[in-house]
Amino acid sequence: MQAVDPTDGPKWQAIERNERRVLGVLVEKAKTTPAGYPLSLNSLRTGCNQKSNRFPAMELEEHHVEDAVEGLQKLGAVTRLQGDGRTEKFRHHAYEWFGVDKYELAVMTELLLRGAQTLGELRARASRMEAIKTQGDLQPIVDALVERGLIIYLTPPGRGAMVTHNLYQPQELEKVQREHGGGQVVAQPAPTPSPAPQAPANPPPTSARPNEAPSAAPEIMQPGFREDPPRPPAPSPSNGDWKAEVDKLRGELAELREEYKSEVAELRAELEDVLRQLTG
Repeated sequence: MQAVDPTDGPKWQAIERNERRVLGVLVEKAKTTPAGYPLSLNSLRTGCNQKSNRFPAMELEEHHVEDAVEGLQKLGAVTRLQGDGRTEKFRHHAYEWFGVDKYELAVMTELLLRGAQTLGELRARASRMEAIKTQGDLQPIVDALVERGLIIYLTPPGRGAMVTHNLYQPQELEKVQREHGGGQVVAQPAPTPSPAPQAPANPPPTSARPNEAPSAAPEIMQPGFREDPPRPPAPSPSNGDWKAEVDKLRGELAELREEYKSEVAELRAELEDVLRQLTG
């Protein structure tokens, strides 16, 4: 099979599970730990098998990662580089392969690493790679990816909607749709065009016309008069709200701890590579 040139434009297609994990890890590490990128085979395997920011958890052997890299290389999504000494390293071409910008790629990467998730979860998780501050910031990114077929809705769009990437093999996609959407294929929303600006119904005159009575003087508000009633004070959070917030923070802290452990494991793997080169 002839390798695809990554400069030819978007060439994405459905890929195998291990290939999705490898591609997701390469993009994630390029964004979050650029000093350690490109990745060696050992570091790539460690990233594939880390416990945080992954679903499902995987235990790939070195030959599994090698096979996935080879498949992605043939598709033009990954390049194999000769690193320092005899260590090969790997670089992704996901921007060109998907035809996306950095925010869209962060969203795609989270979906590759974790699979189906709600839009709220997706925004919070993708924000560790690129600043996507609000759901309002996320929605046009998702809309653009849906329009290009890279993302699909598993449940009807709206509050709590669940999405996933569209790189599954057909039998895998059917399983995901059964698990999250009851097996029903959700119609994907059409892009919403921006409304054209409309002229005001009664534009104010730019100047007084002849024989036209002068406009009345503006009404002066009387002291103590408010055009809008004062807003009531914001309600204090209930105990349940505080508990939910604390639980959320604890979960995020646990994820950070796991991510820290995975980074230490990657550094250890890099050191082992260097030692092998020095003693080989």
